[in-house]
Amino acid sequence: MNALGLAILALTLGHVFSNAVRTLPAMAADVLQRDLGITADGLAALTGAFPAAFALTMLPVGVALDRFGVKPTALALLAVAAVGSLLGAVATGPWSMLGAQVVLGIGCSGMLMCPVTYAAKTLPPQQFGLWGGVIQAFGNTGMLLSASPLALLVDHAGWRSGYVACAVLAVGAALAVAVVVREVRAAPAARRSMMEDARDVIALGLSRTIRGPVVIAFASFAAVLGVRGLWGGPFLMDIKGLARVPAGHVLLACTVALIIGPAVAGMLERRFQKHRSTILVAGHLGAAAAILLLVAGGALGWGVAADVVLLFAFGFLVSAQVICFALVRAAVPPERVGRALSAMNMSFFGGAAVLQAVSGVAASAGGVGAALLVFAIALIACTLAFLRLPGPR
Repeated sequence: MNALGLAILALTLGHVFSNAVRTLPAMAADVLQRDLGITADGLAALTGAFPAAFALTMLPVGVALDRFGVKPTALALLAVAAVGSLLGAVATGPWSMLGAQVVLGIGCSGMLMCPVTYAAKTLPPQQFGLWGGVIQAFGNTGMLLSASPLALLVDHAGWRSGYVACAVLAVGAALAVAVVVREVRAAPAARRSMMEDARDVIALGLSRTIRGPVVIAFASFAAVLGVRGLWGGPFLMDIKGLARVPAGHVLLACTVALIIGPAVAGMLERRFQKHRSTILVAGHLGAAAAILLLVAGGALGWGVAADVVLLFAFGFLVSAQVICFALVRAAVPPERVGRALSAMNMSFFGGAAVLQAVSGVAASAGGVGAALLVFAIALIACTLAFLRLPGPR
């Protein structure tokens, strides 16, 4: 692998960390509720602070990526993320955990955008879709850490050790970025104020130029975080009666799919560029169907084998979301790509914050199955809206 590829993968280590730390509650929900003195909807509200802080921070992150460069932005965010992990490890109640989730959301806000922006600015356009899939696939390996390995760690050393392990991972990622990444930044043609750059991020997010991808993104990552990051574990343990470690093994099916799926979607996008919107739509509607069948299986008493198949199908199909990045990259010039991608990522995580809060209300009213249905409905609604809205295709 050449130096450019190694630099992209070094930056993607931050995304590995982000996926590990934000999906940690799925395998530790019961002990987190017990130790922090909160209910299921309270945990959903607390962990919803992560994507909320993430989405709000995307505005300055988008500006920083274009203004200061990828490497310094990545190093600053990894330092914040390590601190957030340590705050999570020492949290003693809902308010201290809320603070940890906010700091983690800020620190993780650029973990995907850093390698994606670096790739967008250094790779030819025809290679970007494939590398976007590679970045997502490699980054999603962080979810492997928060499945069976985390379940074993929680059982033997407690949930706090999971946050300590994530802090170590953040420090390792920062060292890799410092050593491997080399960045040559072009001087800006005209110096703009930071406020003008911030307004440009917002304007891009609302513009016809990328409106379609922004809307479908609102439900896309929210579903991943809701199924794999929060409610998947409680569904398998509370509804299907599995112990923590067996539930972690079942969730591995979804994790493996979320690693394989983005790479496959990236290859399909490169091979069938004229039909990439069709692939995006089919993937999201298929992912919604998988959630609906998963919930139905819980009510009808389907076996664990069905859960494995449906969780794998969900993860594989929803991975078509990487095509959103290719659509946005194709719609804007290179000098605005950091801001445009960040505008879309605000929708990714803003949607996660909103829908996670809604799912918490649904869980308190109708149980875990109702919480999962929130994401299926959102996927269907946003995908149908994408088909009717202007934007790149």
